[in-house]
Amino acid sequence: MNINLTLIGQSLTFIAFILFCMKYVWPQLIAMMEEREKRIAEGLEAADRADKDLELAQKKAGKQLTEAKEQAATIVEQANKRGNQIVEEAKEAAVAEGERIKAAAQAEIERQVAQAREELRGKVAALAIQGAEKVLGTTVDAKAHSEMLDKLAAEL
Repeated sequence: MNINLTLIGQSLTFIAFILFCMKYVWPQLIAMMEEREKRIAEGLEAADRADKDLELAQKKAGKQLTEAKEQAATIVEQANKRGNQIVEEAKEAAVAEGERIKAAAQAEIERQVAQAREELRGKVAALAIQGAEKVLGTTVDAKAHSEMLDKLAAEL
């Protein structure tokens, strides 16, 4: 065999192989590569959108967190104010109750003083009658001299 003939045969076979690949294999490879390129591009776009969405979500979450903190601070402040108000109301109620108890005690003291005075007047009147009986040497009738005894008790 001649090298030239072998070389020509191999060249023709190679050209036939290239034509076959260009007609049947190459278009499918190009289509698959274009489809893969398209999917990769879509994936990158989706990743970019996801990054933007994530960034927006983080901003929104941060904003909501800030609002929640402000709202919580407001609620705590209101609770503190209400607590202070309740304490002040309790103090005022305690002072009012103390004043009421003090007034009741003062009234009770005055009542007991008045009662003691009345008892003392009665005893003084009885002593005055006994003293008058001893001085006069006669019995003083309480019923007969009630007006005079009442006047004497009033003076005491």
